[in-house]
Amino acid sequence: MGSPVSPIVADIFMEFLEQSAIASVPVECKPKLWKRYVDDILEIIKKHRVDGLTQHLNSVDDTGSIKFTAEQEQDEQMPFLDTLIVRKSDGRVKLLVYRKKTHTDQYLHFSSHHPQQHKLSAVRILLDRSSQIVTEEEDREQEVHRFDTVWLP
Repeated sequence: MGSPVSPIVADIFMEFLEQSAIASVPVECKPKLWKRYVDDILEIIKKHRVDGLTQHLNSVDDTGSIKFTAEQEQDEQMPFLDTLIVRKSDGRVKLLVYRKKTHTDQYLHFSSHHPQQHKLSAVRILLDRSSQIVTEEEDREQEVHRFDTVWLP
């Protein structure tokens, strides 16, 4: 921790551990999809195989210093990073911007004494997230409407 090379070393180790785990996973527990960003992994696997895969992943690291946990979809939804993956009734998925339950919608007040580029950057980032993450136009409009309530008096 604290060293400039720490993230690189951690990523290399996770890559090694990931390749070892996937190569040796039992066939019945093999995920259909495996996407990792740093230490967050999104996988698609049959529900009744989640515990088996998690146990296998935890057995790969001989040091026991890395423990995998599984979070399953609830109410047809699954958060992953800034994205909320929603399973629709027709089997397709849509993506929304994910906010934790503790999110307060508090950002830089536009009349604050922060540099104007910081305030504009906050707005731009929120708009970029809505346009890059949200997959359906109606949801994108609702996301943009959220900014009206946050930024306008």
